[in-house]
Amino acid sequence: MSEAVRSDVVQGDVVQGEPVRSAAVRDEKSRRRQMLVRASIYIAGTHAFAGFVILLFALGNRH
Repeated sequence: MSEAVRSDVVQGDVVQGEPVRSAAVRDEKSRRRQMLVRASIYIAGTHAFAGFVILLFALGNRH
């Protein structure tokens, strides 16, 4: 068999003709996902803190 015909054979990271993904590509996608999760947590935390401060000002303004 020629190499072109054997593209569906399991070799290393290749499974049934899927492209080879290097460890660097997987690592980059993992880091990007971690960054998005971290940014989402920071944004949510910042908004919660800002809401608390606004609540304090609203309660302080009542007296």
